[in-house]
Amino acid sequence: MSTLKDAGFAPARYENGRAFTIAGLGERYTLQTLQGIPVLWQRFAQHIGKVPGQVGHDTYGLCCNPDGQGGFEYIAGVEVTSTEALAQAFRWYTLAPQHYAVFEHRGAISAIGQTFERIWKEWLPGSGEQAADAPEFERYSADYDPGSDNNVVEIWLPLKVR
Repeated sequence: MSTLKDAGFAPARYENGRAFTIAGLGERYTLQTLQGIPVLWQRFAQHIGKVPGQVGHDTYGLCCNPDGQGGFEYIAGVEVTSTEALAQAFRWYTLAPQHYAVFEHRGAISAIGQTFERIWKEWLPGSGEQAADAPEFERYSADYDPGSDNNVVEIWLPLKVR
């Protein structure tokens, strides 16, 4: 069963993203420690809707600040208008305008790693596209239910402009 939108393995769409800031709780991970990300989301959940300057109700999982050794920072957060009133424990990252391939992960969140793997190992090598040296992120809509297997999560993969 494919977790991507269709058997053609194409992105749901391409987007020219705008600059915006994501703020929340962040920690460093590697491919061996990814299982800790759900705990980070559990810690962040109590802040959703209460973050100073929060914009809208979507939440984001941002992969940024790679260390060149396979490690990266993951921020479970929301869009904010400003970082000035954030709690000291919060991390933030401002995304630059970027061109993206947007994929849809459908189903259990526990299988999102398989979707990422297919994007990086199957779609990207055969697409003629190149990943940009920029953060990728997941977008969870306001109606996302972490206890449901009937969710759609968007995965925004940054691409080099040809």
